[in-house]
Amino acid sequence: MKQYAYIRVSTKEQNIDRQILALKPYQISKKNIYCDYQSGKDFERPAYQKLMKKLKKGDLLIIKSIDRLGRNYNDILVQWQYITKELKADILVLDMELLDTRKKTGNLTGTLIADLVLQIFAYVAQTEREFICQRQSEGIAAAKQNGKKFGRPEKEMPDQFKEVCRRCELGELSTRQAAELLGVSHTTFYRRYRKIIGETVSNSRHFGTSE
Repeated sequence: MKQYAYIRVSTKEQNIDRQILALKPYQISKKNIYCDYQSGKDFERPAYQKLMKKLKKGDLLIIKSIDRLGRNYNDILVQWQYITKELKADILVLDMELLDTRKKTGNLTGTLIADLVLQIFAYVAQTEREFICQRQSEGIAAAKQNGKKFGRPEKEMPDQFKEVCRRCELGELSTRQAAELLGVSHTTFYRRYRKIIGETVSNSRHFGTSE
């Protein structure tokens, strides 16, 4: 039997020391510790996929908490079944004593309790992720209502931008010639040119005289 550990944090800026410290009593070889710096939204993670190829029957996989395995409720259950039923390896979740498949009772009741505990914690992990996404969406919507703008600010155009746009509209310059004259990319100029033309048309309609 070999012991493996899986560690996950969402970004490289996050610290893995807490997870490493929790694994210390098990004296797992460094080559058997797999770490992903990636979101837990799915299982398409390079280190995790390498680990799955290494796990064999009777091996033990140790993780700090169920949300380190993943964040998606259904995917966690599928992976748990794959590891324990198909690969026939064991899993130990350090933060939840009941999630230790080494403790085999040999009866249906014990198996049922373990499955129920897993489903509850997998559900909590996904619900927490959904709450975070919901709070982010609500925060962005509220900020937009208050006039806050997101994304990169628009590039400041040279002083002669409007005059160059006027010459484009009169057919004196092509949009590519105009972009070169202003020293900006054609894409940037064309987008801003279309915007200012659109505003001009809108204003002329708004202030136009009726018959």
